[in-house]
Amino acid sequence: MKGSLNLGRAFGIKIRVHWTFLLLILWIVVLELTKGSSTDVILWSIFFILVLFACVVLHELGHALTARRFNIPTQQITLLPIGGLASLEKMPEDPKEEFLVAIAGPAVNVVIAFLLYLILPVEQFLVEDPEVAEEVLSTINGSNFLFYLFSANVLLVLFNMIPAFPMDGGRVFRALLSLKFNRVQATQMAAKLGQLVAFFFLFIGLFYNPILILIAIFVYFGAQGESVMVQQLSILKNHKVEEAMMTNITTLQPEDSLDEVVNIILTGTERDFIVTKSGEVTGILHQADLIQAFKTNRSNTKVKDIMDENFKTIQSSDHLTNIYPMIQSKSRAFFPVMKGDKLVGAIDRENVNEFMVFSGLNRHRMLRGNTNV
Repeated sequence: MKGSLNLGRAFGIKIRVHWTFLLLILWIVVLELTKGSSTDVILWSIFFILVLFACVVLHELGHALTARRFNIPTQQITLLPIGGLASLEKMPEDPKEEFLVAIAGPAVNVVIAFLLYLILPVEQFLVEDPEVAEEVLSTINGSNFLFYLFSANVLLVLFNMIPAFPMDGGRVFRALLSLKFNRVQATQMAAKLGQLVAFFFLFIGLFYNPILILIAIFVYFGAQGESVMVQQLSILKNHKVEEAMMTNITTLQPEDSLDEVVNIILTGTERDFIVTKSGEVTGILHQADLIQAFKTNRSNTKVKDIMDENFKTIQSSDHLTNIYPMIQSKSRAFFPVMKGDKLVGAIDRENVNEFMVFSGLNRHRMLRGNTNV
């Protein structure tokens, strides 16, 4: 995610914080200043947010490490003002596995809350007199800090288990629905409920808490995006790369001039090119790099000078469902397709999208034919 600061690694997973997280800290400071709070209270409030988000990191690690048990890697964990985001390569399709991955995060907060409960005199804070309770809990300080943290973890569990897809509760709901319905139907039902909850968050947020507005936007578009993704993956299911790849491609040599490449682009429809030498793939020339070279008056440069040597190849026998998430997540989604060690074609995002369109139309036509019969 752009604009993120790397905080290090935990269990081999990158932990990053997005710059907008600073807005949350700033909002807390402004809120306390408007209430006339002292410097000590402001510092305790900031410290509380930092410790709470450490709990959020543990929550996301719960998801990530459980997913790892099912051979699903996690690229990174990013902290945002509305919470954490574990970038799993994919969610398990098996309902039981998805249930375990989804429930693992809130389970971590349950453990944290339980451990705090064991060392806290909780009863002292749960007094019957409202005035006494307000006095004790009016501001965060050293004496009530752990109780605030205990309460926050309990709230994290309750909030995350709201069945608003793609939140944890929504994923648990989708996993349970998948026991009876197929994955596309289960996702559609979970997404519709998630979007309904998003409207509720938006309404409450307009009157009480602007953070809920951000969560509403995340839930609404997240539910919509995941629903579309699952439908697309269902179309690609049981299809291989060799069915969708481009085979009529132009390859370049490292010594070719950029002027020669421009002539190829102007007389055809290709934009990105595979660079080979002695039959071996040595790089990718992206159109964006070519344009940049001309902008900086580097038209006399050779292909080898600006080609991307950090590329990934795909096998023609790979399943499209496995490579589709990677193609969607990469900004430069153009990959050489190999059959063993031999170059047999190329595949990109536009290519896969076209395959989905025509495969979807063909499926629709077949279904209509079966219905007419």
